[in-house]
Amino acid sequence: MIEPLCWGEPLIEQIESPVPPGRLVLWWLGQSGFLFKSSGGLLAVDLYLSEYLTRKYAGTDREHVRMTRSPLRGRDLRQVDLLLASHKHSDHLDPETAAELLEASPSAQLIIPAAIRDHALGLGISADRIRGIDADDVVEAAGFRVRAIPAAHEGLERDRDGRFLHLGFVIESEGMRVYHSGDSLAYDGLVENLGPGPFDVLLLPINGRDSARGVPGNMSAAEAVNLAMAVRPRYLVPHHYDMFTFNTVPIDEFRGAARRLPSRIEARILKCGERWEITR
Repeated sequence: MIEPLCWGEPLIEQIESPVPPGRLVLWWLGQSGFLFKSSGGLLAVDLYLSEYLTRKYAGTDREHVRMTRSPLRGRDLRQVDLLLASHKHSDHLDPETAAELLEASPSAQLIIPAAIRDHALGLGISADRIRGIDADDVVEAAGFRVRAIPAAHEGLERDRDGRFLHLGFVIESEGMRVYHSGDSLAYDGLVENLGPGPFDVLLLPINGRDSARGVPGNMSAAEAVNLAMAVRPRYLVPHHYDMFTFNTVPIDEFRGAARRLPSRIEARILKCGERWEITR
């Protein structure tokens, strides 16, 4: 089991400490889960902090054996303003993490694709805590501006009303711009959907795709590097690895691919529970 760099009360103290203006603090909490804190508030994306999937698939032919210990539980996050979930898969919209977090942070809103609103209601989440959005919709709250764009997991899927089932998020705060991909391939048109830069950080999956896994895939490490070279952010940060044994890749694959990056783009590999502060 991979141990988080920081966990429990010390991590909670970090998260609840004030952040001065002009700075943006990020924590990677495993899989695709990140926290963002600015002087204005706290935003969470795609948190999976429970053992829900390990229990759900125990004894099946697709066991979800956890590789990295969870640094927190949803109930530990008491100051969240926005909880974003890119799609309905439980390692991104975790029923247990979401329920605990929304109870612990009574003013938090759950921001999800409008196409999966009924799914969220079926998890027992109150309708007044949910805001459904679609591509190009913008949410502004707690010092954050979030614009949704389509994600391809593995295709650009829509519901019967034409709404996207999977989204990524362009997150802006303190004069900085971050792209959180959710689960996505580097599809044709993604760079155009991101819009003009500059981007400070790209948070991209690296686990790739393999039909033998029995689950939809993502971009590979090499494809994440290619996208970064097209967008030219200050930092490229990998995610969606080291969570489940059946659906991961060694981080060394990313290290190898990242050698192609020009010097102006830094590959930043975060440890689970690590605090990372960026400035303009």
